[in-house]
Amino acid sequence: EVVTYCGEQMPLDDETVRERLDKELMATVFWQSNTMMLLKRSKKYFPVIESVLEEEHIPSDFKYLCVAESGLSNAVSPSGAKGFWQILEGTAKPYGLEINSFVDERYHLEKSTRAACAYFKEAYEIYKDWTLVSASYNRGMNGITRDLAYQGVKSFYDLHLNDETGRYIFRIAAYKLIFENPEQYGFYLKDEDYYNSKPKEVISVDTAISNLSTYAQSLGTNFKVLKACNPWLRDRSLPNKDKKVYKLEVPLE
Repeated sequence: EVVTYCGEQMPLDDETVRERLDKELMATVFWQSNTMMLLKRSKKYFPVIESVLEEEHIPSDFKYLCVAESGLSNAVSPSGAKGFWQILEGTAKPYGLEINSFVDERYHLEKSTRAACAYFKEAYEIYKDWTLVSASYNRGMNGITRDLAYQGVKSFYDLHLNDETGRYIFRIAAYKLIFENPEQYGFYLKDEDYYNSKPKEVISVDTAISNLSTYAQSLGTNFKVLKACNPWLRDRSLPNKDKKVYKLEVPLE
């Protein structure tokens, strides 16, 4: 009877709102293989995302926006948006993410999460409403601002939007309901069914690495593992002409 998103209550007494949530909830529940995979991934990636959200004072529910954006994977969209947060190159650089032939920090989970948080804070200064902030992540701040002004309303739930943005908040809310109450929706997982992140150590590097495969072997691992731990490394070397400090993750074992 009560569903909240980022502490904001959804107006389920509005029959259209209730029906739209019901539609996304049913679609998510009955696409069982996909939803099961997302649940299994959650314990591997949510700790990193939740930690950054807490440090940046962003509501924890935004982790479900990440689920809706990429399925908790380093996805690539037809428009060129990349990473867990599906960030476009033109958006990434103003928020401090490095992108070049050798490094793309949209694939760095912690850094891309901080970039997304910077966006959320900027949007919240405009809307003072986390639901509208979330909708703007899909529609764009300019788009949501124009829609609010033209339609003369103040709430996401009163807006007439394109299909994708119109569904967006309800998809996120559906993920929240299922992830927080999986058994209620027919998903029964044991602790061992979830994927987990292996313990890692962080190595600081401020010099060029001419051959990442050789470098990985010098650390007692291999190129495949190094790339899996650091998907933001996009080539076979790391020139680093500016002597920047990069932090690479490698397994403890």
